[in-house]
Amino acid sequence: MARAHASHRHPPTTPEVMTISDLAVYLQMSQSSLYKLVQRGSVPGHKVGRHWRFHKVSIDGWLQECSAKAARPTKK
Repeated sequence: MARAHASHRHPPTTPEVMTISDLAVYLQMSQSSLYKLVQRGSVPGHKVGRHWRFHKVSIDGWLQECSAKAARPTKK
């Protein structure tokens, strides 16, 4: 009896340098919302020619920083 082999798929890895569409998937947000944040300078990234590029390490650090700010109690 032939045995069916299940294909073992590994989750796709996040590239070290991401495009705007890669980053939108990584952050689970729309590209248009992400563009607004990028244009405000809220997201760490670099323009290469006409295209934005984002280093995963910088994005992960930025996310940690955002989480830390959100966890701080507000002063009255």
